[in-house]
Amino acid sequence: MHRTHNCGELRESHIGQTITLAGWMARSRDLGGMTFIDLRDRYGITQLAFNMDTDAGLCTQARKIGREFVLKVTGSVKERENKNKNIATGNIEIIVSKLEILNPAKLPPFTIEDETDGGEEIRMKYRYLDLRRNVMRQHMELRHRIAIETRNYLDKQDFLEVETPYLIKSTPEGARDFVVPSRMNAGEFYALPQSPQTFKQLLMVAGFDKYYQIVRCFRDEDLRADRQPEFTQLDCEMSFVEQEDILNTFEGLTKHLFQNIKGVTLNDFPRMPYSEAMRLYGSDKPDIRFGMQFVEMNGLVKDSGFKVFDDAELVVGICVKGGAAYTRKQLDEFTDFVKRPQLGATGLIYCRVNENGTLKSSVDKFFSEDNLKGWAEALGAAANDLMLVMAGQTDKVRKQLSALRLHVAALQGLTDPNVFAPLWVVDFPLLEWDEDSARFHAMHHPFTSSKPEDISLLSTDPGKVRANAYDLVINGVEIGGGSIRIHDRTQQARMFELLGFTDEEARNQFGFLMNAFEFGAPPHGGIAFGFDRFTAMFGGQNDIRDFIAFPKNNSGRDIMIDSPSIISDVQLQELSIRTAMPEA
Repeated sequence: MHRTHNCGELRESHIGQTITLAGWMARSRDLGGMTFIDLRDRYGITQLAFNMDTDAGLCTQARKIGREFVLKVTGSVKERENKNKNIATGNIEIIVSKLEILNPAKLPPFTIEDETDGGEEIRMKYRYLDLRRNVMRQHMELRHRIAIETRNYLDKQDFLEVETPYLIKSTPEGARDFVVPSRMNAGEFYALPQSPQTFKQLLMVAGFDKYYQIVRCFRDEDLRADRQPEFTQLDCEMSFVEQEDILNTFEGLTKHLFQNIKGVTLNDFPRMPYSEAMRLYGSDKPDIRFGMQFVEMNGLVKDSGFKVFDDAELVVGICVKGGAAYTRKQLDEFTDFVKRPQLGATGLIYCRVNENGTLKSSVDKFFSEDNLKGWAEALGAAANDLMLVMAGQTDKVRKQLSALRLHVAALQGLTDPNVFAPLWVVDFPLLEWDEDSARFHAMHHPFTSSKPEDISLLSTDPGKVRANAYDLVINGVEIGGGSIRIHDRTQQARMFELLGFTDEEARNQFGFLMNAFEFGAPPHGGIAFGFDRFTAMFGGQNDIRDFIAFPKNNSGRDIMIDSPSIISDVQLQELSIRTAMPEA
């Protein structure tokens, strides 16, 4: 062994012992007669001491060592004169008697410290160096602990971990597939799984009534801070259950993780129908850490002669407590915020409630003081509060005001990452109409069942059917989602028909699942958690990349290994893929 101890475990109880350590040189300090080196490994930092008076040769050798050299040292543990309370080994140091350079190192392109001077691109290019930083190591340890605690909880609930295939059949629903050409089956392709959905349903048919998997999934979609082309799900399925069984089981898992990882005790999670979430927050993943609920104002402002309101499908407002202090410049910035192309609003109406109770709005010439008092009463606005009002087409204006609500809350310090407000959003629409394709699409996926009481609407008014589906939302982030599945072949065929599949298309894509349903499929349902998002939330961040060992950048590239990359013509020919279009 190259070491008897690691760099994070030595304490005063080890004083007088001769030990051997190995690690990387984090930093050095030359103080004339003494040289000190901080030796780092995964477990911590230990100070090494070299004395010019007692061993000039060894001290001279130490002074020539550069950052990130890999070292092996032997020495005795001594009490440190100038103790460092910031590190666990800060009460001791090693008086080095033997020093060996296991490997020299080039000067790193950025400082390997918690507060590094490296930008995101350079850190991703040299990810193996970035992972040496304490903060990154802690992120990986957090991810590991969450995985261990998840497995412990599910194991006690009699879940069985089963691996499902990575090379599967391409399906047309959902995001774009990543496809893999088959050399042995020329002209045919596998797809990488967007989720193990159909396989976990087949496991239910097989009698594995409680399944889970911490599994890699793949989606060829546009990227952002909380999305990667390859990501990890906690994927689960249960048989002989109803929605309440699923919610109780995985609410229990969530409480277990918060308690055991963060020491946070969560109360029971509220349940909120999708329709209420949209009406009160304009979002199917509302952040309920703070108020500012939407108030619909059509009855207060219609037929006022103000065209913006009169022509709008929906007029809706929020009350910002203490917001009357915002300056005109800040209010103009709010207007610019909602006018951004991503939101596309045409404007924003505001009304202050002054300290003396008088009201001042941006539409005073259209509305009297009494009218504005009606606004204040409806929105619950009191002295020093601010009302923000938007108008337009219902879906658009809700999205716009929802974004503004979150923006204002962040400015007011209402989005504390150490406060957690989970809820279940339930009763989603089963289907949503797409104007471009002129057909219904599944809001979750084609295997989601309808609410039993809505089944009759499938034939008469499919757009009003509610799904037996649910999402777990924490602090405005969708952490997981699932549904009770269709387990009857006839109902599944009807769903494919509503989604525009021909009988032949349904058989080609999902015949294996339909056939399995004829051999005794039990009632079943499940859920999948975004494991990367969950981990990032526990780490107090939104960007999942710092919680993945080797992530892709915003262009879907791994700039460390330069992937994706071109492959040779020989490889393409073996895969029966043409290298160029034939000449005309």
